[in-house]
Amino acid sequence: MSVIAAMMKESIEQGSLIRQMFDLGIKLKQQYGEENVLDFSLGNPDLPPPPVVQQAMADLAKNLNRPASLGYMQNAGFAWALEALAEELSKEQQVELCKSDVMLSCGAAGAMNAFFHAVLEPGDEVLVFAPYFGEYKFYAKNHGGVLKTVASDETFMPDFEALEKALTPKTRALIINSPNNPTGIVYPQEVIEKLAAVLEKASEKNQRPVYLVSDEPYRYLAYDGCVVPAVLPLYKYAVVISSFSKKYGIAGERVGYLALSPKIEDRELLMSACILSNRILGYVNPPVVGQYLMKAALGTSTQDALEIYAKRRETFCEILDNAGLDYQKPMGAFYIFPKAPNGDDDLFIKCLQEEKILGVSGKGFGLAGYIRLCYAVEEKVIAKSREGFKRAADKARKAFKV
Repeated sequence: MSVIAAMMKESIEQGSLIRQMFDLGIKLKQQYGEENVLDFSLGNPDLPPPPVVQQAMADLAKNLNRPASLGYMQNAGFAWALEALAEELSKEQQVELCKSDVMLSCGAAGAMNAFFHAVLEPGDEVLVFAPYFGEYKFYAKNHGGVLKTVASDETFMPDFEALEKALTPKTRALIINSPNNPTGIVYPQEVIEKLAAVLEKASEKNQRPVYLVSDEPYRYLAYDGCVVPAVLPLYKYAVVISSFSKKYGIAGERVGYLALSPKIEDRELLMSACILSNRILGYVNPPVVGQYLMKAALGTSTQDALEIYAKRRETFCEILDNAGLDYQKPMGAFYIFPKAPNGDDDLFIKCLQEEKILGVSGKGFGLAGYIRLCYAVEEKVIAKSREGFKRAADKARKAFKV
């Protein structure tokens, strides 16, 4: 006799390897001391919010005596917040957006769940290139969808032949995440254009839109002059979903958004459906405090953060080189995705744990044989891992020679 639904039981069993490692990290830190555990498992930005966010919080605190200062508002968010967001995204996405083209929600996760709730029929398929952020499968499944994995090539760019084969009459959306979690890859504009052409053809064939859902929380983190293309001008049925969690260091404030291409037919109906979903899924409206912090931070330079993460990236790459590990240098975000020795990510994760180093198996991202490491940690923590990575890699390789 089960006290929970079968789907939820299955979801618990699948779990999240990221969260499992996070919980293990807590236990190890309690056992060995926090300074002795080198935790690269969770993408939790460690940089403080910019000064404008700190000032906005102080200003808000001074005005909480106003009636309903922390009360409800329209389900899509405050009108002034939507106007500010639309103005900022118009510049970023190179299209003219108004406040009715955007919606705020409880993080990017809330926005993506609201969108899928609005557009998925039972059994509809959502495609994603491997490796991918593991929570996507739950976001699709929550609303009757099925997540289908599509292969990438050896450089983690889309395999278009595999995409063509994966498309069916049930295909409703393709999620892309660029800069990517877990690889740090950035899709160039010609790749987005090619994806758009494939999806446009599928939409015409199926006589219903196949949406291109661009998940962009790491857009601000692109290194070496790499350009992250604007997606909304490139495809009629494009949807941008993102948050300010990583960009402004306010992950716990849970403020994210979706923006619809102004080319979408009946986009007013689609937005109405997303807003209703935002409400009836229980989010009701985006967080009040988060909207004030977002408004204050919009347009703030992130150059300092970019330089800090770029330096950490270089340090991590040197450590992986020293350990003899193969990897693709990240073009963006704050993750690196090296190959495990002999392709055994479980063994390598175990060897790293013996060195009190935490990473996440590639299986958690739909691609075994790799591990994900996050460098949203202090550089001294990264530097401290140098010899541990070398010992763990040597131990993993030696295990295959016995």
